[in-house]
Amino acid sequence: MTPVPVAPVNSPRRVLFASLIGTTIEFFDFYIYATAAVLVFPALFFPAADPASAKLQSLATFALAFFARPVGSALFGHFGDRIGRKATLVAALLTMGISTVVIGLLPTYAQIGVAAPLLLALCRLGQGLGLGGEWGGAVLLATENAPPGKRAWYGMFPQLGAPLGFFLATGVFLLLTALMEESTFFAWGWRVPFIGSAVLVLLGLWVRLSIHETPAFQRILDQHERVSLPMMTVLRSHPRALLAGMFAALATFVLFYLMTVFALSWGTSQLGYSRDQFLWLQMLGVLCFAATIPLAAVYADRRGRRTAMMVASAAIFVFGLVFAPLFVAGSLGGTLLFLALGLGIMGLTYGPVGTILAEMFPTAVRYTGASLAFNLAGIFGASLAPYIATWLAQRYGLEYVGYYLSAAAALTLLALWMMPRRIQE
Repeated sequence: MTPVPVAPVNSPRRVLFASLIGTTIEFFDFYIYATAAVLVFPALFFPAADPASAKLQSLATFALAFFARPVGSALFGHFGDRIGRKATLVAALLTMGISTVVIGLLPTYAQIGVAAPLLLALCRLGQGLGLGGEWGGAVLLATENAPPGKRAWYGMFPQLGAPLGFFLATGVFLLLTALMEESTFFAWGWRVPFIGSAVLVLLGLWVRLSIHETPAFQRILDQHERVSLPMMTVLRSHPRALLAGMFAALATFVLFYLMTVFALSWGTSQLGYSRDQFLWLQMLGVLCFAATIPLAAVYADRRGRRTAMMVASAAIFVFGLVFAPLFVAGSLGGTLLFLALGLGIMGLTYGPVGTILAEMFPTAVRYTGASLAFNLAGIFGASLAPYIATWLAQRYGLEYVGYYLSAAAALTLLALWMMPRRIQE
């Protein structure tokens, strides 16, 4: 009698570490760009005649990655649903890593003129492509290996990569500015985190090459249920899930990029904080972000992902109404409270969002569907958020930035309310 081959089983620790390390690296790469877009790139990659215009142009290149992310979702999602989660995750990590290292090697505007911002924009697009394929695959790697009743808990591990990546990126910039003179930092010091990220990428590749395919996708392979064009299947057969998922993640993106990129820009330009002061405050706030992600995951496994997301979105709505008075409190303690509250609420919504998006699509198109919903939310919720917030604050006042956040939360609450109570497997 011929023995039936048994599919290899992934170790839970290896799965969770592989999903966490990959997203940590990806978000580290993403955030060092976000920090540099506020602190470094306006002076080095754009004409210096008008500092305000240079900052807006730098923030515009920051936004480019969010428009590339849905393209990355479609590209990597296609191969993730056709070839497998493992190989696609490796390719996404390489795309992001190479783009980031090249940014650290680029000549500046003073050296090559207008070609400098164009090359910077091209590399930023590469970062967006890579992250567009990374996030969905990491969430599926975790959730498709999860035991019953633990899906949100497993699904929060790749989400922890966001605060960890931010913490590492901010810490590196703080260390460099502490060790270097301002002139040295602008001459070459800012390049260190971009080039040094190659070490993290190699670590991530080593971990991911050691895992096996997820059981859910292996069943698709065994039962010959792969679809030929996952993207077309999502658009044709699951448009409601795609639209609902996009708006369900909208407030998550708006909140995070207001609390990080916009807050850093406004705090250092309008509220009188030094760069180091505000980065330290943000790092403390990110600790609250990391702490509330697992709390939200436990609550989501007990009460449901939809309920957990609705509670978090209601909190975002209220926070938007007190955004301005908290942010302009005029003291370090008040600003720290503002960042701790905002980023703590961010963890409440970010913890379950990956799991709820993955559950909205069948396995055969889950990589494409979940990634596309998440990254379309990135276009509308994050890509222009720092730009829009800066424009609103300058033209109408900081309170209108809070209204903008509350409006995004209202749209997310509506999408979650209309979502089926029983999300499909």
